[in-house]
Amino acid sequence: MEKSKNPLDWINLMVSEPFYFFHFLAFFSYFVVRISSSHILSSEFATHLLHRELQAFLALLVLFAVKLVREETWEGFVADTLFYGKGFLILVSLVLDYHLALCYAIGFFVIYALTQQPPYQGLGNSSKLTPLQLEVLLTEGNTSRFWLVEFRSSWSSVCIRTSSFFSDLSITYSNKNLSFGIVDLGLFPNVAAKFGVSLGVSMGQLPTYILFEKGMEVARFPEVEFEGKSSHLPISKRLLCRHFELDRRLIEYIHVK
Repeated sequence: MEKSKNPLDWINLMVSEPFYFFHFLAFFSYFVVRISSSHILSSEFATHLLHRELQAFLALLVLFAVKLVREETWEGFVADTLFYGKGFLILVSLVLDYHLALCYAIGFFVIYALTQQPPYQGLGNSSKLTPLQLEVLLTEGNTSRFWLVEFRSSWSSVCIRTSSFFSDLSITYSNKNLSFGIVDLGLFPNVAAKFGVSLGVSMGQLPTYILFEKGMEVARFPEVEFEGKSSHLPISKRLLCRHFELDRRLIEYIHVK
């Protein structure tokens, strides 16, 4: 996994980002409820509850370790950890009191409805573009010959998970011949139809990457099937690099230079 954050970064995120802050409050509240109710629980029930809590904690640690190894980004790792953590918290709450479990379920739904996990904030060598800026860049003859543009949306969980890939690729492969741009379809949904990108979750077209050469589309990922759906492997930096032949283009640029 790449782009590890130091403790101060995480503390800043917990305080400044509502998504993380409210999740932290929800998880912390269980300890408050647990401690405050300990004096009214029978010793037998308290022992039973402790066993269930330990089982949930150990299971979460196993999933934590698996995701730590398999996930490519911290955004994806945090999303999975919070998802499983919420599931275990609700299950343990059911043992304590089903009303508490219902409150947590409603609370997590409200958090999901009102907040969003923030994407990776580093831009690398990519530029956030408005539709007008993109049109100007693609039509002007004095800009880069190639533009690789990511069409993403902040409400798409897949876009959040892969938000660091594009920045990393732009740092490695940007040159005078190839530039990287980002268009947020959440802010500019009307531009999606112009570039043939479906905003439907079931279509699996978010994020979409399009390579332009002198203003003309020459490649895209994922490729769209006849029905408008797209079926593809999970997005990774290696897959994007191979699909758009970024290594070859970089070598050709260096050789010509």
